[in-house]
This record gives sequence, C-alpha cells and structure tokens, in this order.
Amino acid sequence: MFLPENFQNLPIPALVVFAALGLLSVLTATVTIFKLAQFRRMGIGRHAVAEEILDDWLNGRPNEAVRKAGSDRSALSRVLGAVMSGLRACPGDASYGEELGRQTALFELSEMGARMRILEAVVQGAPMLGLLGTVMGMIDAFGNLALSQQMADPRMLASGIWTALTTTALGLAIALVAYFFANWLEGRIEDERQSIEIAISAAIHGRVGATGQVG
Repeated sequence: MFLPENFQNLPIPALVVFAALGLLSVLTATVTIFKLAQFRRMGIGRHAVAEEILDDWLNGRPNEAVRKAGSDRSALSRVLGAVMSGLRACPGDASYGEELGRQTALFELSEMGARMRILEAVVQGAPMLGLLGTVMGMIDAFGNLALSQQMADPRMLASGIWTALTTTALGLAIALVAYFFANWLEGRIEDERQSIEIAISAAIHGRVGATGQVG
C-alpha cells in the first residue's frame, strides 16, 4: 500500500482535515475521562449509603438518616437529604419535601449531563470531516492527473486516494468511539435518574415492598 513519505507532502486543506480529526479524537478522550471522573465523584451507580439513609428514615431514625445524607457526597444522598429536610420543615406537607427533592435532582442531573453535547457533536461532525477529506483527496488526485502531460500513472492518484480513504476511516472510527461512550454515559445518567425518582417516592410514601431497593 502506498503511503506519502510524510504529511508535509499533503496539501494544506488535507492537513487541516487531519488536524481537525486529531483534535476531535483528543476532545473525545478528554470529555470521556472527565465524565468518568465526575461520575465517580458524584457516586453514580453506588447506592449503598443511600439505602442505609432510606432504611434509617423509614425505620424511625431520622436524625441518623439526615446525618448520613449530610456526610455522603453522592448525588442520590444529596437528593434524599433535600427531601428529608423539606419533610422535617413541613411535616404536614409532603409536596414541599418532594419539590425540594426534585429541584435538587434537576440540579444533579444537569451536572451529570454537562458536556455530553460535545460527544454528540463529535458523533455528527467526525464523519462529515472524513467526507470532506475524501472530497479533497479526490480533487487532489484528479487535479494532479489533469496537470500531468504524461500518460495516466496510478502513482499520481495514490496520494490523493490515500488521503481520501484515510480521512474517511478516521472520521468513522472517531465517530463510532464517541457514539459508544456517549450512549454508555447517557445510559448511566438514565439509570441514576430512575434511581432518584424511586428514592424520592420511597422517602415520602415508603417502599412498595419489604424487598424494595433503590436503583
């Protein structure tokens, strides 16, 4: 397979496309690592402490439940803390505690969803950049052929075709990776959203059954 001797031999527009694709790949990796660290810090998917908080709250140990909610850093525990604070402030108005919990939940979910649009933009933009590189590569290949005074030589087309195929492959590969991570992260956010809704309902109305679990 023919490869250009180095990228300096490529036309400037093709180099710009390669640089943009490289930037998108770095951006995808950076956002993914950031989200993983953020989810770990927010305790996404880890509900053991929240289970203890609910057990204490529903079994007549409100002070212990509030203490645990205040000391835990997970998103679910903060939501439960808001619900319990509202219920204790207005014992006769469950809607107040529910509203405080839902406001806190909206804030936490907003934090979880931050920067997710970047991955969605990469999913849409990377294939388009790859297609742009394809067009540029073919223009370069046939432009060189048109300017040549000699008989058609496959080597005149090789550099442009290599650029076209490589940018297409890179664009699709970057988009697929971003698509996988975006969907996986969105799935975790959706799971946490459902766990939060169950926890708010359980704190106000009790569990559905003795075996009920949060999340």
